[in-house]
Amino acid sequence: MSNDALQELITFLENMSADVKRIEIDGENALAEGGQTAFQACLEKKAKLLAGLAENSWVLVERLPNEQADGVASKLEQFSMSASTALRIGSVFFMTALLYPEDHKPGEPNDLDVFIGELRERAGL
Repeated sequence: MSNDALQELITFLENMSADVKRIEIDGENALAEGGQTAFQACLEKKAKLLAGLAENSWVLVERLPNEQADGVASKLEQFSMSASTALRIGSVFFMTALLYPEDHKPGEPNDLDVFIGELRERAGL
């Protein structure tokens, strides 16, 4: 796997993860202040960001060797499809749960962060 291409993808995904976390914090703050509408708007923003993940990272994924790109693209597409589904059905619960496994505990990494960790291992970082 091309280390430069992989490093660029990792950086992109780390930035995406940081954006998602900021949006989640904004949503939690809105909810704590009694702003259900603002909370839902944050969740929709998170879901839209994730829905575009596969498409927005495609240029970077294309630069990976074919045997690696397919698996990476598939995983990113899973994230995007889940988010698109959450938006389509308008489920606040589903949007909240995006990136979190059923047995997730506070302080544990979400699924995107776990995937980034796997990519970092492949790159030897």
